[in-house]
Amino acid sequence: MLVKSTEFFKNLPPKKCAECGNNIDEQHECYGNKCDNCNQIK
Repeated sequence: MLVKSTEFFKNLPPKKCAECGNNIDEQHECYGNKCDNCNQIK
């Protein structure tokens, strides 16, 4: 059985930050793997 693409994307788990493991709030065109806090220049 095929799933609609909209249903597929709705059911994806939240993206996690590669550094701290927190959920990332992102826009659909974002390809980053770090949250805003970890992405800061130190």
